[in-house]
Amino acid sequence: MGFFIFIFTLYMKHNDIIQHIVNWLKTYSESSKTEGFVIGISGGIDSALTSTLCALTGKKVICLNMPIRQHKTEYDRGNEHIEWLKKNYPNVSSAEVNLTSIFEEMENTYDKNIQDFLTMANTRARLRMTTLYAYAGHHKLLVAGTGNKVEDFGIGFYTKYGDGGVDVSPIADLMKSEVYALAAKVGVVNSILNARPTDGLFADGRTDEDQIGATYDELEWAMLYIENKESYELNERQNVAMQIYQSRNRANKHKMDPIPVCLIPKDFLK
Repeated sequence: MGFFIFIFTLYMKHNDIIQHIVNWLKTYSESSKTEGFVIGISGGIDSALTSTLCALTGKKVICLNMPIRQHKTEYDRGNEHIEWLKKNYPNVSSAEVNLTSIFEEMENTYDKNIQDFLTMANTRARLRMTTLYAYAGHHKLLVAGTGNKVEDFGIGFYTKYGDGGVDVSPIADLMKSEVYALAAKVGVVNSILNARPTDGLFADGRTDEDQIGATYDELEWAMLYIENKESYELNERQNVAMQIYQSRNRANKHKMDPIPVCLIPKDFLK
């Protein structure tokens, strides 16, 4: 009996969280005098959940698929999710904006010496941000962010002024495990639920784990270990995961902290 009570409690908890986020989104849009939301669809779990939560508000939602030499499986998953959304929510529409030619024009313009993998991956993210804001401005929409808590406040796993450039962050207080649980609850398609997480910024389809060196479960554990001030002895793999988490957290503080402002002493302004 206790197990079924636990499952029922968890079920109700997920319902409460979903409704809370949906209400928050709707209230924010109404108070900002906007018509709804625009969101980039990557074929990943975070954008799938976020776009579904936006759709549940009943307000206008535009989903953009913005391929740049996109890995086919990511592109197909994104389209599958968009079609599922449009089938289930009449307030959702979509557009495809292929940015490959613009990206290649930038490659032809940039000095070859600065065209390393990371620089050009971040350039992709910033191109997509510019596109999202073009649609947002024209249609009076808010750009919905897709970052979760581990990415946005743990390791800073996003592009500054790229996918970090948003108006609202609906799932930024959710751990990755919670994102998966809520995505399953709202009915996100299995191809996305079962896919390995990837940021979609590399043509070779490399996963987030390939880039980071740790799984989201490990990063989530490290974040909670630090937040809860736990002190038990770590095993070898936990030590590695902790080092990865802390190293990325330090390196990416410039993304997570407010932009430094040079304050002028009042005496200088007299």
